[in-house]
Order: sequence, then structure tokens, then C-alpha cells
Amino acid sequence: MLLRCIKAENLKLKHSIIWSACIFIPIIPAVMGTFNYLNNVGLLTEGWYSLWTQFTLFYSWLFYAPLIALYCSYLWRLEHLNSNWNVLMTAPVPVRDVFLGKLAVIFRVTLFTQVWVFILYVICGKLCGLPGAAPLDTVLWMLRGTLAAAAIGTMQLLLSMVIRSFAVPIGIALAGSILGFLFMNKGWELYWPYSLMMAGMNSNKSEDALGGNLIPFLVSVVLFFAVFAGAAVLWLKKRDVKA
Repeated sequence: MLLRCIKAENLKLKHSIIWSACIFIPIIPAVMGTFNYLNNVGLLTEGWYSLWTQFTLFYSWLFYAPLIALYCSYLWRLEHLNSNWNVLMTAPVPVRDVFLGKLAVIFRVTLFTQVWVFILYVICGKLCGLPGAAPLDTVLWMLRGTLAAAAIGTMQLLLSMVIRSFAVPIGIALAGSILGFLFMNKGWELYWPYSLMMAGMNSNKSEDALGGNLIPFLVSVVLFFAVFAGAAVLWLKKRDVKA
């Protein structure tokens, strides 16, 4: 049944604006980060690593979480229209599979976005005249940031399920990212889902921000995922049809 739910959610993405958002929105932080790097090249002397700090500064702070929130709001939009919520609640499908099906699609789209962002990073590095290939460290950091989507995506999917507004969850994600930047500067990144993404991607840092804390990072991601997914499934089970 879960596979059927995933297939149904994938159908919603065909010819949707989501793919345009995946492609065009990440170009904005790519341009901003590259421009900032070129304007401070005298101070930023570590090549690919310096470009990474500027690239992830704008992307992770202002765009990563709101993009995931956009994907989540879009997937719940149909259920919030007309009487489609009643159809969902009366369908012979476990509510757990409904939520996890949407979450699987969110993670797939986020993975696509992350791959595209890394391609943009490489392209911008070459346009800046950086020698050789992008460091393997940056590949690892991008993968860690993608794992953090399990925490952020689950939270945003829960918010978009409960809040009928399309834009409000996106605004919450932006505010959460700004707070996440402050939490990371305080060293509290493991206690806030939006900070996990910044720590995982090593945002605005050329040295590994996690250091030897990879296991606590993974535990934190799993805990946030479990809490938000559990809350969402429980809410769906208690939620009745709307008159």
C-alpha cells in the first residue's frame, strides 16, 4: 500500500511547478554566493573551500528549508481543497502510508535539488577559475545536509498537513532557518532541526563543523524524524472528516 501511495504522490508532480522551483530557485543563492566570493577573493584564499562557505551561507540560511516547505505545501494543497480531505480520510489506506508516501516523495525531490545545487557549485567554481575538482569533503557535507531533510521534511510535512495555508509553513521554515543560524553559532545545532541541515552541510565553514559528532548528528536526525512522523500519524488517526 505504501508503494501505491508513493506512485499516487509522484503523479501529482508530473508537469508541476515543483520542478521549475527545483531548477531556478537554487540559482539565486548560487549567484549570490559566487558574487560574494569574487568580491572577497583577497580574503577568501582557500579556493574551493572558500567558495563553499559563501555558497552554503545563502543557500542553507535562506533557501534550503523554505524549498522543502514549498514542496510539502504543494503535496498537501490538493487535500486541502474542496472536499478532498474527506476523500482522503475515508479511503481504505492506512494513514501511516499516506504520510510516509508523501514524505518519500519529498525526500526524492530534495535529493534532486541537492544534486543540482552541487552541480551549480562545481559550475560556479570553474567559472571562478578554481583549479582541479571540487574536494571530496564537500560531497560528504552535501550528503549530510541531505540526510537532515529527514528531520526538516517531516516537520514541514506535519505543518503543511495541519495548516491549510500554502504560504504560512514556508514562512515558518524561513524563520526556523534564521533561528537555526543563531543556534549553530551558539553550538546548539543538534537541538534544532533547521540547524542540523546547516551543520551537516558545514554551512559557511571550511573546516568540518561536526568534527567527531557525526553519530550525535545522525541520532538527532532520527529522533526528530520519529517525533514528527509519530505526531503526524497520530494526528491523522484522530482527525475526522470535515462536514
